[in-house]
Amino acid sequence: MAERNSSASSLVVISRKSFFCLFTFTSLLFIMSWFFVLRSSGRPQFIDHRLLPSSKQFFVTENDNTKTRVLDNSVGNRSILRDNKGEGGGEEEETPEKLVDVKCSAGNKQVLKVFMYDLHPEFHFELLDWKALGESVWPDIRTKIPDYPGGLNLQHSIEYWLTLDLLASELPGSTSAHSAIRVSNSSDADVIFVPFFSSLSYNRFSKVNPHQKKSRNNLLQEKLVKFLTAQPEWKRSGGRDHIVLAHHPNSMLKARMKLWPAMFILSDFGRYPPNIANVEKDVIAPYKHVIRSYLNDKSNFESRPTLLYFQGAIYRKDGGYARQELFYLLKDEKDVHFSFGSVQKGGINSASQGMHSSKFCLNIAGDTPSSNRLFDAIASHCVPVIISDDIELPYEDVLDYSQFCIFVRTSDAIKKNFLINLVRSIGKDEWTRMWKKLQEVENLFEFQYPSKEGDAVQMIWQAIARKVPSIKMKINKSRRYSPFIPHKDGDRGLSSVPTPNNFW
Repeated sequence: MAERNSSASSLVVISRKSFFCLFTFTSLLFIMSWFFVLRSSGRPQFIDHRLLPSSKQFFVTENDNTKTRVLDNSVGNRSILRDNKGEGGGEEEETPEKLVDVKCSAGNKQVLKVFMYDLHPEFHFELLDWKALGESVWPDIRTKIPDYPGGLNLQHSIEYWLTLDLLASELPGSTSAHSAIRVSNSSDADVIFVPFFSSLSYNRFSKVNPHQKKSRNNLLQEKLVKFLTAQPEWKRSGGRDHIVLAHHPNSMLKARMKLWPAMFILSDFGRYPPNIANVEKDVIAPYKHVIRSYLNDKSNFESRPTLLYFQGAIYRKDGGYARQELFYLLKDEKDVHFSFGSVQKGGINSASQGMHSSKFCLNIAGDTPSSNRLFDAIASHCVPVIISDDIELPYEDVLDYSQFCIFVRTSDAIKKNFLINLVRSIGKDEWTRMWKKLQEVENLFEFQYPSKEGDAVQMIWQAIARKVPSIKMKINKSRRYSPFIPHKDGDRGLSSVPTPNNFW
């Protein structure tokens, strides 16, 4: 009996040991399985992460020295570029005063490859009274560049500068750094450029002459839509990779409803429903300022006697109602200039002198959210005070406007004494900081030929380039089912998008 009890005890001990070993083994197996699950879900090994964009870093090269800049979203909803400092890529916390501005660099950027249609000259330089010789489509820019009309025409002239820049990229021996180059094969291109001077067409040819049923502007739009939608490049992408310029708010009024898949280059979205144009798909470009730049600016807080400056149309519709409200609130303030003005009778010279001698310049929404006045203020180093709730700004994905502009909600601005008290509360040191920042960023808004690093022409090309991955994704997604579904001729053509009842 004792022997049997001893055997039973031994079996119990053995079973307990076996159970403990089994439990330990199972636990280790469970922990290891979770480790591999977490590791695989955190970093899939079948994706080459070197090909993926980093959400934190933005690399630049200056003078062959590589620096790392970090996109920091800490200031409101605007991203700010700041340098990584310290060894090992460590980040140093920076105050707003230390924020680094965006700069172009020929050494680091991916050059945008652009296929440009050889449109008939009637769509572009013939609108400038240039006459083609023989079969030539483009002017010989090595000998003479057609002049663009001055005055307010200039503010929407970006189509002219971008087209010249692409033509210049083909010149042999060109030493200029280009953000975009023209390619001859559309299959090699990132985007397809449509060289229609739509703003100029509207400004000069939108009226119907007595012997015409349609204006020249409308006829050109109709011809353009017919041409584009028949091209293999348009059919291949559904127009998604096409660049269409419509910077004047009234340009492309007919064509925009048929060309809506394309990327529009606009001044704002004020006269577009969101299904036709939006910040995800399109690019906001600056106006070309019409007042003269403030060269060799030696002014300071004390030498600019006017506190707040506005000169322009006062009675506007839509979002511009705030102009007349502010006029009545500010017209009697002793150091405020708020008056009606136009480009006629020396208006541009008067505005130049006024902005150059003012500390702050009002930029109030008019018939649309944006106006050229903002870019006139930047060129004058007059700190912009922006009162336009729906405004969209150029390159705002890489440029923090709050460093050199003051934003005021319309509902606050029209409260009695709110705006004037706000502006008076900004002291010399804060104003001087913003004044210096304006001088640092003003080149980002300069249009010139030939283009130079960091000017408006190259900044627009770079803004387009940042949209290219999104364009390619949309094109690829649109092709998911196309190989297996038969299409009738014309199925991939464009149909008009219905205009909302309140569009105008």
